[in-house]
Amino acid sequence: MANTTFEFVADKGTAVLTVTRPEQLNALNRETMAEIASALDRAAGEKGLRSLVVTGAGAKAFVAGADIKQLEGLDGEGAHRLSTEGNRVFSMLAELPFPTIAAVNGYAFGGGCELALACDIRLAAENASFALPEVSLGVCPGWGGTQRLARLVGTGLAAELLFSAGRVNAERACRIGLVNAVHPQEKLLEAALELAAGIGRNAPLAVAACKRAMYAGIEVPLARALEIEAGAFAGLFGTDDAKKGLAAFGNKEKYEFAGE
Repeated sequence: MANTTFEFVADKGTAVLTVTRPEQLNALNRETMAEIASALDRAAGEKGLRSLVVTGAGAKAFVAGADIKQLEGLDGEGAHRLSTEGNRVFSMLAELPFPTIAAVNGYAFGGGCELALACDIRLAAENASFALPEVSLGVCPGWGGTQRLARLVGTGLAAELLFSAGRVNAERACRIGLVNAVHPQEKLLEAALELAAGIGRNAPLAVAACKRAMYAGIEVPLARALEIEAGAFAGLFGTDDAKKGLAAFGNKEKYEFAGE
């Protein structure tokens, strides 16, 4: 049985990627990571796709981490290769040109937390919990956890979570900015799809420009970041969507953006 599914939501420009190993709490092994990479390749090439929702199968886990069996017996070279491979897959997710939303429906531990961190937006079910417990096993996160968490919540909170290996429930995760909102489990995917649909009604080239400018700008001094934004702003004025969208607003009309 496949470890992931990749499906489109009809007429909404949204795809859903589901990690499907519920008996293993959706833990990530090499086969699953390869299937995620394949799905992300497909997503990147799909014309008209405006958002991607990532979730886990079942009611207990989003992704409960990496499959520990694949870690046992690794030497330094093998561990470095595993980290590099995982970071390549999660960077594929982070670098998609459209928004990505993690619908965290349960445990998001280790690699599962790192998978959620690689998304642009995180929504959590009320029963969700987050942890980077690697130090309790004698290792450290290897798929972006030490880097993306600190950029998201700041070094103080990241240090607490990384050094203590402690769990964070959905309520606290929302309070510290680890997730955007908390929903009842039975409403979580619906909420993620509603958010995706709302994003999809906007100009996709403009949304993509916002994403590129935001992530590029956060890594450089403000003066350079403002130059990046100015370039993104100016570049959109040659698009049909900007011309027709601005004209429609001026005429109090609705315009459906075509991504051109």
